[in-house]
Amino acid sequence: MDSKWYLGTGAQSDVVISTRIRFARNIKEFAFPAKLSVPERIRVNNILEKAILSCKEFDFRFIEMKTMSQLQAVSLAERHLVSPEFASSCDGRALIITEDESVSIMLCEEDHIRLQVMKAGLSLDEAFKVADGIDDAIGAKLNYAFDDRIGFLTQYPTNLGTGMRASVMLHLPALTAMGQIQRLISTVSKLGLSIGGSYGEFTHAKGDLYQLSNRITLGISEKVAIENLKSIALQIAAQERAAREELSKSKETEDKIHRAYGILKHARLLGIDEFMKCISLIRLGAVQNILKADDALISKLMVDMQPATISISVERPLDDKARDELRAQLVRESLS
Repeated sequence: MDSKWYLGTGAQSDVVISTRIRFARNIKEFAFPAKLSVPERIRVNNILEKAILSCKEFDFRFIEMKTMSQLQAVSLAERHLVSPEFASSCDGRALIITEDESVSIMLCEEDHIRLQVMKAGLSLDEAFKVADGIDDAIGAKLNYAFDDRIGFLTQYPTNLGTGMRASVMLHLPALTAMGQIQRLISTVSKLGLSIGGSYGEFTHAKGDLYQLSNRITLGISEKVAIENLKSIALQIAAQERAAREELSKSKETEDKIHRAYGILKHARLLGIDEFMKCISLIRLGAVQNILKADDALISKLMVDMQPATISISVERPLDDKARDELRAQLVRESLS
């Protein structure tokens, strides 16, 4: 039975897909990863592995990235378990992860430790509580690089202070259709937040998925940062719902949703961009009661149909055409 975290539902889940809390931490005795050789990174990883896996209250698994194929590494990035940059170079890097993938810890990415906790829906307080507990348990066994005046020391100044980035993944098809995203980006930037595609601030928003996150980590507490993010996320969710109600009044929107469903139900070749566009419309249709679709199935397809992840499902690399053919087949079978 599949028990991945993203198959659950949470608060505000019609708009807020997921929540992520991420901590950047370094250990005092070593330079930042960019200054370390591969053997030095491996030494750091061994120290971190021993410390983190000794926290017996968490069901962690340790993976050396060099043992993974490129497809497997990219699939981790597609599932937001590691950063795309981390997946692109595996030397001297490792990953610690839980079975349900709700907790993942990148070792020797930009910082020695990149701890992240993910939850379904708007779950900032719950995710922070888990992340904070794991951070405290690890911190009790290591000497974190910390300055009494500045806070946690990180490779990039943008993470100094709390070292925390909190983010929520938003599904905004209606605001996108109404051309409101650029205005939204401008507004939230004035409030110390950023909004971008599902992989960060400067990435493309496939499937109308946007990541909203805090930018300020210095001179502000984790609690205040989380409350600010929560407040803005709720305001955006309200705007998106109002826009959906407006859009749903038109036959054109209803037609687009049913056409998208028809494509996914009958296509023989299905590229990732077309799939994400169609699944976004189907999710909108389900939320607005325009058609019936299972939330958990939509969430699962959004993850499983990504290019590297779909190739791993058949345990071999696929060219574009073979992958598009397999994606179409799997989606047809899921919707039948």
